[in-house]
Amino acid sequence: MKNRTLKVIAHIKTDFPEKFGVPRQSGLVPALKGEIVFCEEYRDSSALKGIEGFSHLWLLWDFSEVEDTKWRPTVRPPRLGGNKRMGVFATRSPFRPNPIGLSCVKLEEVKQTADGAVLVISGADLMDGTPILDIKPYLPFADCVKDATGGFANEVYGDKLEVEIPEEFKAVLSEEKYNSLVEVLKSDPRPAYQDDPDREYGFDFAKHSIKFKVNGKTLFVTQIKKTD
Repeated sequence: MKNRTLKVIAHIKTDFPEKFGVPRQSGLVPALKGEIVFCEEYRDSSALKGIEGFSHLWLLWDFSEVEDTKWRPTVRPPRLGGNKRMGVFATRSPFRPNPIGLSCVKLEEVKQTADGAVLVISGADLMDGTPILDIKPYLPFADCVKDATGGFANEVYGDKLEVEIPEEFKAVLSEEKYNSLVEVLKSDPRPAYQDDPDREYGFDFAKHSIKFKVNGKTLFVTQIKKTD
């Protein structure tokens, strides 16, 4: 068999400088915006000819922050509490033989910039700077399976948290960023095995420090503060 070297064709810009807080799957927070900026070698507008006709795209990307590349046949999905093992190929865990991620995103527009044509997308589940390996159009007549089942994932992605944010924090972010943040928090960024009502969690979002606590099914924001 021939070994291939995968090339990075682009990087994505998002509001998440670190992994914590990033939605666990694409499409869970449709309002989240991002921009795909192509590497100089691939800034050829002809490579995007016809892409505007597609509403959604598949992104194949590199789990670039994963350092442990040792092969394991089973993993512990965080949403199952971190104690139950599942086969790696029955999960979307980054700890796999080839650390490649797959995301379906909405194409909002193609805009011309100093960095060439940039794809503005929404609904991404990627950290800022994530390397993009390939982009393919989403085909609704082929990629959408009406009677598909979700296995054990159906059990862990349904519930949403109630989010309470003090009035003094609501004007810190723009309306668009604020609404996106609320949806991120509703999806509960915590590891499923942590349930301490006194523990304060935090992550950076859109150049702001976000801190919160969770008691039962309610998330209380304790801080939204600009980081620079």
